[in-house]
Amino acid sequence: MSHKHSHLMQPADSAWLALERPENPMTITVMMRVDGLTAPRLREFLRVYWMAWERFYYRPVKRSSVWHWEADPVFDLKHHLDVVIDRFTRDQLQDWVSARLNQPLTLYRPLWKFWLAPRAEGGAVLLLRMHHCYADGLSLLGLFNSLCPPSPLQHPAIYGAPEVPELGRWADAAKAWLDRLVAGEKTVVCSEQVDARAAGQTSQYQQAARLLERTAQQGLKLVHEVSEFLAEAEDTPSDLRRDLLGRCHCRWSEPLPLDHFRSVARATNVTINDVLLSCVAAAVRSRLGLTEEELDDATLHAAVPVDIRDRLPEELQPEPGMLGNYFGTVFVPLPVDGESALERLFRIKHETRRLKKSWQPGIAWGLAASASVIPEPWRDPVAEVFYRKASAVVSNVPGTPEPRYIAGCRIREQMFWVPQAGSIGLGVSIISYAGQVQFGVVADEAVLSDPDDFLEDCLRELDQYSTFAGYQSNR
Repeated sequence: MSHKHSHLMQPADSAWLALERPENPMTITVMMRVDGLTAPRLREFLRVYWMAWERFYYRPVKRSSVWHWEADPVFDLKHHLDVVIDRFTRDQLQDWVSARLNQPLTLYRPLWKFWLAPRAEGGAVLLLRMHHCYADGLSLLGLFNSLCPPSPLQHPAIYGAPEVPELGRWADAAKAWLDRLVAGEKTVVCSEQVDARAAGQTSQYQQAARLLERTAQQGLKLVHEVSEFLAEAEDTPSDLRRDLLGRCHCRWSEPLPLDHFRSVARATNVTINDVLLSCVAAAVRSRLGLTEEELDDATLHAAVPVDIRDRLPEELQPEPGMLGNYFGTVFVPLPVDGESALERLFRIKHETRRLKKSWQPGIAWGLAASASVIPEPWRDPVAEVFYRKASAVVSNVPGTPEPRYIAGCRIREQMFWVPQAGSIGLGVSIISYAGQVQFGVVADEAVLSDPDDFLEDCLRELDQYSTFAGYQSNR
């Protein structure tokens, strides 16, 4: 690989650099508890396997208002790994991880870094911080899945990816896709015309009318979805909508059995995701600083990342192993005015079903990608489309059902934290891994001074569902 190599970034990646604010950096944080992981093992793992992705040699560089990927000519892996020998207790560890979240990444090097605390109580801690422009959460999840096999004796079989310019191919494919979307699926209609002509059952006029109807329906649906997205009511002013201080605190819960959530979902005829999101809604409710009367009229949304890879046309889908950002956002209304746990749960179910077939994730992906290609004075109005429609970000990261091993060492826990764009100061992460679930919270000090209490409220709501599920199973 030539260190002189440089190429333009795709809009969906550079958007995270364009939307960044000093008090709210766009970084993803991954934490793992790993049995027996040592510094020599980790260094060798990073050298052989992690660096097989050429993008990690690159840093984002802005030239003439355009972002490029540029290889670091003096790259050295030692700049991207710190080993900390402190014997962290659980409380000390949470404070230490919070401090790392507030520590800026070095701008003149590739924007990612690992920390290893091999002597922490309860097992070694591996921490990774990476700027969102490198990859989204699902890309990172796929990367770790390929590098962390289900056996300590198994080596990663397929891993790594070259860093190649994709902007030209991506732009041509995006234009063709948009043309088809606006014009309607003519190829399908043409094939129907051939079949009808052969059968002699459909007149030319009927075929033309069908084509016109489909085109109109596609166009009207697109206009309706965009209008509905832009016209979505802004969140009610609350204690979660404050100017950010730029100081974050993070916390995470103990692992809970996934079967516990599954039994609640089965007893209430909802999905596990509905149960998790309603737990978050209950914890948010008590932190809005609103009276009961104000809660009745309150509007509150959670921004929920949604993978759109399978919704993209084939020519826009990334190759296996490639890093990048391929997710949109849905804004799920949270029923903070709900008077009971079950009411909140069933209203969450209704909202998630309504949004399941929505084009909202694709629209949000397109709007976010546009942030890097429009002039800076016009960028804030586009960004506000996102910032003012949600008071929290809720990410649900589906890990593997079986335990995985990194450098031959068992991963006991996984935790992901994603950034909260703009003026959003609260992020909730829900991680499923190896038959267990964990809640994680990261919050700006201005909107949430004690994330521990927030986690306790999430778990208290779950207890209410568990009581109902137990009652149902005993009937």
